[in-house]
This record gives sequence, structure tokens and C-alpha cells, in this order.
Amino acid sequence: MTRQRQTDSEGKIRIYYDELYGAWGAQHWWPAESQFEVIVGAYLTQNTAWTNVERALENLRRVQLLSIEGIRGVKLSRLQRLIRPSGYFRQKAARLKTFVRFLDDHFEGSLEKLFSLPTSQLRQQLLNLNGVGPETADSIALYAGNHPVFVVDAYTRRIVDRHAIVSGTAEYNEIRTLFERSLAPIVNEVETKPIERQQPLESSIRGAAHPPSAMSTAHRTALVQVYNEMHGLIVGVGKNYCRKTTPKCDECPLQRYLPMR
Repeated sequence: MTRQRQTDSEGKIRIYYDELYGAWGAQHWWPAESQFEVIVGAYLTQNTAWTNVERALENLRRVQLLSIEGIRGVKLSRLQRLIRPSGYFRQKAARLKTFVRFLDDHFEGSLEKLFSLPTSQLRQQLLNLNGVGPETADSIALYAGNHPVFVVDAYTRRIVDRHAIVSGTAEYNEIRTLFERSLAPIVNEVETKPIERQQPLESSIRGAAHPPSAMSTAHRTALVQVYNEMHGLIVGVGKNYCRKTTPKCDECPLQRYLPMR
């Protein structure tokens, strides 16, 4: 990417943040009541819709197993049954057990000790775990650990590709770094004055907004908050408008920024 195109792309991403946040406001994403619930959700959401994850989480919550102690003590077969709605339940159950063993073996079962690692070390430790790719690692780091890393998902790739910002097939870290570099200047705006919110473009759609939760309203740095909101806003665009097979471009709040085809 040339320096000029890089500069243009960074400016475009900042415009998208202002446009979407101004229209939809805070997304309260990731919806969870504890750090560990975020981690479990990050594992369960692999290759499935969030509605399926919510059903699996509710199963764990109902029998009071949505905790480190709960996953540590539950039999693998029972855990598989409880998280079955999320799909790939055998793999995901084993990976949750692996995460808790990792936490016990290296951090005395303490998420606080895990998340006290520098961001680069934390990411590498997570990426070394079976079944944890960059998106899952960064979701855990950002939403559970409040580390300043941007999460790149399929929605992000689709939007940057269709808007000719960068190829959707680019390396994960290339897209992540682009967003982190683009969004960093917004931090000064967030720290000095709130962005004015307009009325939502459609009363029934506010992006990917969820009701406030303990984790979505937890204290975090301004940079982490910006990354948090941008990912939630992108989820809203991808889920409601920038669909894989039947995009609703004419209704999308970013429609006017689409390049001429």
C-alpha cells in the first residue's frame, strides 16, 4: 500500500467511526457479566451465530457453571451437552478445559495475573493455545483484558474489501494494524469531548447494540474504548447491511462512501 493510499484509508476509517457512532451511539459490545464469560463467548462464537452462543451461555449460567471453577470441575461430557447449541461442541468443550488448565498451570488460576502481561506477550500466550486464532485471542485481550488491540472479523474483511480500503484477503495483522493506526487519533476527541449523537437512522436498528452489561460498562482506557466501539459498529454494519450474499447497500449508513463500481 502506498503512503498516500494508506493515509486515505486511515482517514476513511476515522470517518466511518464518526458516522456510525454518531448514528448509533454506544454498542455495549461485548455483552457479558464477567471477564470469564467474555472468554467463554469468544471460544463459543467460532463458526456460529451469536444467538447460538447466547443459548449455550444460558445453559451454563442456569446450572451455575459459567465460571473458572465451574468449567474446571464439570465433566467433559456434561460440558459438551451444555454448549451443544454453539456447534462444534466437542472441540469447544475440550478447548475451554484446555484454557482453564493453562490458567491454572501458568497463572495460578488468576485472570488478573494473565491480563497483567504486556499486550504482545498476552497475545502470544493465547495464540499458543489449541483452537485460538488471532480473532479469538484479540477478542479475549480487548474485551476481557482491556488491552488495546483491534479485533478483525469476517465483517471487517468484507467491509474494507467492498469499500476498497484494503483487500479482504490481506493478512490479519495488516488489517489490524491499519485500524489501530487509523483510530488512535480519535482518542484525543474522546478524552476531550463526546461525539454528538444523532438520531438513529432506523428506529429498529442501532448497529449491534446490546443492553448495558457489567463488562460493556466497565472502566477502560480511551483507546480500548474506541477499539471496542469500532468493532461493535462494524458488527452492526455487517449484520444488518453488508451481508455476504444479499447486501443492502442502499440502506447502509456507509453507502455514500462506496467506491464507484
